[in-house]
Amino acid sequence: MHLINFKELSSQDLNSMVDLGIEIKHNPQKYAKAFAGKSAALIFQKTSTRTRVAFEVAATQLGGHGLYIDWRTTNFTLADIIDEIQYLSRNVDIIMARLLFDRDLVKMANASRVPVINGCDEMYHPSQALADLITIKEKKGALKGAKLVYLGVHNNVCNSLIEACTKTGVKLTTVTPIFNEAARDDELLIEAKKTGLWQSTLDAKKAVEDADFVYTDTWIDMEFFTDPKFAAEKDNRIKLMMPYQINDELLRISDAYIMHDMPIHRGYEITLQAIESPKSVIYEQAENRLYAAKAIMLKLLT
Repeated sequence: MHLINFKELSSQDLNSMVDLGIEIKHNPQKYAKAFAGKSAALIFQKTSTRTRVAFEVAATQLGGHGLYIDWRTTNFTLADIIDEIQYLSRNVDIIMARLLFDRDLVKMANASRVPVINGCDEMYHPSQALADLITIKEKKGALKGAKLVYLGVHNNVCNSLIEACTKTGVKLTTVTPIFNEAARDDELLIEAKKTGLWQSTLDAKKAVEDADFVYTDTWIDMEFFTDPKFAAEKDNRIKLMMPYQINDELLRISDAYIMHDMPIHRGYEITLQAIESPKSVIYEQAENRLYAAKAIMLKLLT
């Protein structure tokens, strides 16, 4: 079994993974040898802080070994992905890959002898969404009936949130003036609509009125934020998205917890005041990436 997105997981599967993450968080010693004698290959084509730290530390704290592999210093840059994965999967017990393109994750999964985890690509970010669910359940006490509002660009994080929420009973409203076409998955959206748990609007203030959680993400991918070639698009996005910034004015009528998957562009999608608000759970949400990583690894191996 692989985890490229949540399409192959049932509601029960996903809820079970959330509960396992919470259990591991509060009883780490119980799982201190759950990955003993095993190795996880951690492949990074894209830069990372949380994904690398979470999975590398997860492997260690579970009693195993996390092998960091920089795409640029290996033959992944030269050879066919299928050949490299055929070899790699004979040496490790699980593979986590953070790649530019989902199609390459699918190639890896099809060629691998061991489970492959999507550590983020242009379409999905399942390990982040699992950490988000853990955060919501810890703060709200239950997933079913919780109300989450996502403000930002419809991107990979948004896709995985839609899948995660609609499979676990979370009521999700997305406020997404910009749709990143690279992340388009019409099948995912059609299935989500059928649940009645997901809706989309451009009225940010109305959306957050009765929200339990308000969530945002960067408007511009980190690799493009300082790229001169992306400067014009960056300016356009900022002008269009600024009315959807998480700030005191937007949250004046709300008592919602504040979420952000990080990395953060301070003063753009969220203000410093919102980041440091007593209602902010951003850093706890980021910490939960570790427990999400552990839960994913153990679930896929069993």
